[in-house]
Amino acid sequence: MKSFENKVAAVTGAGSGIGRALAYRLARQGCHLALADVNAVGLAETAEQARKLGVTVTEARVDVSDRDAVHAWAEQVVKDHGRVNAIFNNAGVAQGGTIEGNDYADYEWIMGINFWGVVYGTKAFLPYLKAAGEGHIVNVSSVFGLFAQPGMSAYNATKFAVRGFTESLRQELDMAGGGVSASCVHPGGIKTNIAKTARMNESMTKLTGQDAEEQRQQFNDQLLRTTPDRAAEVIINGVLRNKRRILIGADAWALDGMQRLMPTFYQRLVVGSMRLAARFAPKKPSKASAPAEQ
Repeated sequence: MKSFENKVAAVTGAGSGIGRALAYRLARQGCHLALADVNAVGLAETAEQARKLGVTVTEARVDVSDRDAVHAWAEQVVKDHGRVNAIFNNAGVAQGGTIEGNDYADYEWIMGINFWGVVYGTKAFLPYLKAAGEGHIVNVSSVFGLFAQPGMSAYNATKFAVRGFTESLRQELDMAGGGVSASCVHPGGIKTNIAKTARMNESMTKLTGQDAEEQRQQFNDQLLRTTPDRAAEVIINGVLRNKRRILIGADAWALDGMQRLMPTFYQRLVVGSMRLAARFAPKKPSKASAPAEQ
């Protein structure tokens, strides 16, 4: 794909963050949109603004962890628009907890959205992309699909899985020699709500010395640097250049380089930095030591 003008793109997680920014940038390039999210309110807001940019927009409340719902949505997209040229499998969630502290349900929940949502979106839309004659599958992994860290095993597992799945997909499409390709996206810290809405359990407090709200706030304040609009710009440019891997943000480039140079030693650096952070984390005063109200 050399242009999005007069094409049709489907975007999951379009109710906020990168998904919303993708919708707006695609619309400005003359691309018609099929938008999906579980948040009907946010989805409606995105769709309303995208229509003002002069393109056709359809919207559907879709839980990407529901295979039948994703396939039904793909079918409806083609009925509504006549074809589809791109699927952006962007919807995702985060979860923090140690392997010992996590329940099986934690892994099942995040796998259903972050990994199976990508698999369902890919398989549901791929036949339609081929039928259109040209198309692109964009699967959003993470910088945590390039390197791992303590307390993020569930999230790491899903994002490493998306990376492996997409790289295999790209090779298969290359061998097939058709007009469809695929890219894997690895964002660093993007200013979205993913940190604020992340599920965390008590095992993370024992690991880091901070409660869940403190961890969310620190992650949001210190690590989320790149705007969703900038992320969308990098993704779209990467797709038009048919890049296999799309890194977003200086942090993603730095961590990718670190993992390449120190494929195992980087783990010691991560552990050391987290131990220091836990040691110097500000401690909340206990109720017993808190000053009495005047």
